[in-house]
Amino acid sequence: MAKQIRYVPLGELLINAGAITPGNLQAALNEQKVSQMRLGEILIKNGYLTEVNLAEALSEQLGLPFTSLLNIRPMPEAISLVPENVAERLNVQPISIAPDGKLVVAMSDPLDAFAVDELRMLANREIEIKVTTASEVRKAITGFYKMQTSLQDAMADIQKHENSLGADVITISPTTAQDVASVSANDAPVIRLVNTILEQAVREKASDIHIEPSEAETKVRLRIDGSLFNSTDIPKNLHAPLIARIKILSEMDISEKRRPQDGRILIMVSGKKIDLRVSTLPSVNGEKAVLRLLVQDSEHVGIDKLGFDEEQLKLLRTAISAAHGILLITGPTGSGKSTTLYSLLEIINKPEDNIITIEDPVEYTMKGLTQVQINEKIGYTFGSALRSILRQDPDIIMVGEMRDTETAHLAVRAALTGHLVLSTLHTNDAPSSINRLVDMGVPNFLLASSIRAIAGQRLVRKLCSSCKKENEVTDEISKDVGIPAGTKTYLPVGCPACRFTGYSGRTVISEVMMIDPVLREMISRGSQTHDLREYA
Repeated sequence: MAKQIRYVPLGELLINAGAITPGNLQAALNEQKVSQMRLGEILIKNGYLTEVNLAEALSEQLGLPFTSLLNIRPMPEAISLVPENVAERLNVQPISIAPDGKLVVAMSDPLDAFAVDELRMLANREIEIKVTTASEVRKAITGFYKMQTSLQDAMADIQKHENSLGADVITISPTTAQDVASVSANDAPVIRLVNTILEQAVREKASDIHIEPSEAETKVRLRIDGSLFNSTDIPKNLHAPLIARIKILSEMDISEKRRPQDGRILIMVSGKKIDLRVSTLPSVNGEKAVLRLLVQDSEHVGIDKLGFDEEQLKLLRTAISAAHGILLITGPTGSGKSTTLYSLLEIINKPEDNIITIEDPVEYTMKGLTQVQINEKIGYTFGSALRSILRQDPDIIMVGEMRDTETAHLAVRAALTGHLVLSTLHTNDAPSSINRLVDMGVPNFLLASSIRAIAGQRLVRKLCSSCKKENEVTDEISKDVGIPAGTKTYLPVGCPACRFTGYSGRTVISEVMMIDPVLREMISRGSQTHDLREYA
């Protein structure tokens, strides 16, 4: 038997749950008479409660499970029972078919008896309800239905052309900055499938897409806030045409499957220009592809919002106010170094200064800068670009990364001849950067004279503000980690807002090492990294 829901007025239910006050309810009801909007929508619009608050209250009061669709992959059989237009109209996402035959659905309004009855008649099954937020349902309908349709069409197309696998794919040429949302029904099914994957990644604010072949299937995973989440599974015989399409878009050699390749795709999604850096890698089960998403036109975060504390911000501002010298940002791949550099450039981006950047790739476009994209295929490297830039009368130079001896030497020379140079370096911490540059062949005395400051940073996940739980530091924890006993800390819990991970968003943790006269002397005489670290 399906769970019987006692249909009570939403306002009464929310007051009983303590989510709103009677005054909130009366104000919303008065507005509803004029606007004809749903009561829940009015309460959320006016800030009386959030979508998550509403879903939690409904879940608790009705005794229904509270779920997130972000970590769920609906069964195709369940999706096929409810047409997309019906799912959109009722704001419901089919999830699965339970062992007892019930159709499991996610709804934001389980009190909508008419919607439940329509689903029951349409599917000819009892309905099992899970509660989620309205925005999650809308996102899921857009993603899952489009993905399922694309997969089905692509499979049918492959079966139709079994003897010429991928032929329809490889004859299609890419276009510059194509809008993936504008794909039409006349396009090849594999094109629609690739565009759907790209569109979903942008919508979920993913930083990377991983397309990973295995013996039985191909997994598509998205990296969101530093962690990988499963997106969808693709049948094995779709892997070859899928990779072929990506290779064509990124102008790779589709006939070469034995060696790694790199490429680039420029797409438009919802008016945003997205630069995709593509890398393929041969594996025993086929070629793996990783696509890194760079939103070129994104609004810059601003140095004050990155997570640096006041003392560190003061030191960084001091470093970039110098007339010459080098500021290095260090850390591993994906630690936010470029974002920090751009945020610093925003501060010093003034009409009276000639600022030139050398990047691979150009991750953000910024007005007032001359941004140079290197191209190693034609020999246009960081070193050769920097040599040319020094003849362009620059005041400030940003070098995307110090990768080799030539670039490091030229950057030091530029700093010593009156230029401010900002760059990044791959090291584990700030003091290690000195030895890394020495290993590249830069003499200690030149480093001592040119470097102003070195910042090391990492990105760490932040606790979800919707569900974090207060925790008191015990004597045992205090002894282990050095936090005073009784200090209030917080623990991750998990809710739909954070995909039940307990974390949402990331922030920076960092160290800033200013090069004072003592450090300058230590660097000049070749002191070891641990001595530099101990003094700093």
